[in-house]
Amino acid sequence: MRKPPLRRTCAALAAVTSLALAATACGGTTKEDVKNEGGAAATAGKADPNAATKKGLTVGFLPKQVNNPYFTTAGQGGEKAVKELGSTYKEVGPSSATDTSGQVSYVNTLTQQQVDAMAVSAQDPGALCTALKQAMNNGIKVVTYDSDTKPECRNAFISQASAEDLGRTEVQLLAEQIGHKGEIAILSAAQTATNQNTWIEFMKKELEDPKYKDMKLVEIAYGNDDAQTSFQQTQGLLQEHPNLKGIISPTTVGIKAAAQYLSGSKYKGKVKLTGLGTPNDMRKYVKNGTVEAFELWDPARLGELAGRTAVALASGQITGKEGETFRAGAMGEYTIGEDGVINLGKPTVFDAKNIDDFDF
Repeated sequence: MRKPPLRRTCAALAAVTSLALAATACGGTTKEDVKNEGGAAATAGKADPNAATKKGLTVGFLPKQVNNPYFTTAGQGGEKAVKELGSTYKEVGPSSATDTSGQVSYVNTLTQQQVDAMAVSAQDPGALCTALKQAMNNGIKVVTYDSDTKPECRNAFISQASAEDLGRTEVQLLAEQIGHKGEIAILSAAQTATNQNTWIEFMKKELEDPKYKDMKLVEIAYGNDDAQTSFQQTQGLLQEHPNLKGIISPTTVGIKAAAQYLSGSKYKGKVKLTGLGTPNDMRKYVKNGTVEAFELWDPARLGELAGRTAVALASGQITGKEGETFRAGAMGEYTIGEDGVINLGKPTVFDAKNIDDFDF
């Protein structure tokens, strides 16, 4: 197993503005991460699922970073939902995805402006807690989306996808492409990346199903979410495993680098590649035949669910308690899980048919 020098999974991403969005695929929070944090979602009062949806509310969105394609798309989904529900949407936020003190200041600003609810993608799980608790003490409902705080610092968290769904569906996607037969490899981020390792464990569990008996995982390589390292790791995998039929890369940096290598090699179209990627990164590789299909969550749907949840909380229809249900418009009914987590659903698959419908 090839082990290049380790670095934090998202360190390389944080410096790349266009891929601060990619940090969501390696450093965002999923349902399992929240479960492991412990604690309980902050709830107050009793839910009235039959309460009327309040109009004229103000819902503030605070992304990790403004003017970032991923969060712009999420914000558009949130704005659509909030306006459709008869309330006012506003967005504030730092220009840097690592300006945690800036995020704290924006939480305080929204609190001072007495918004009714805020939806926050937290840069740090603990740093915003004092400010968010102050907001809740002032009667403001707090939803986190994409990246969570500690559970006691908000009312609900919109998880982009469960770790199990992400792990299992990536195996399913690749299996379809290689006819459920052949050697496969995984190109991960860093060996220390909690999310990546959790997804990989679910990949291994999926592979235990008898329908994958003719598929064999031969290596897990680590590209450390560095484009050049991931490119070299892809080259190494193909050299060491001449019978390799497919690669799964559950990281946006890794899948793009792997696609770049494959597209210029004799393996193009022969070795299948899937994983987690963004449409803007992967579009040309789908169109030139290097990649058939890959997946990620749809940030517009993520933002929409965050907006609808914020309004439902402010209307008293839910409090964030496990087991409560609410209807999110055309998105359907959602049930709040442990620690106030609401799972968006299965990831979105992107291919030649739909990739031009997305811009992030």
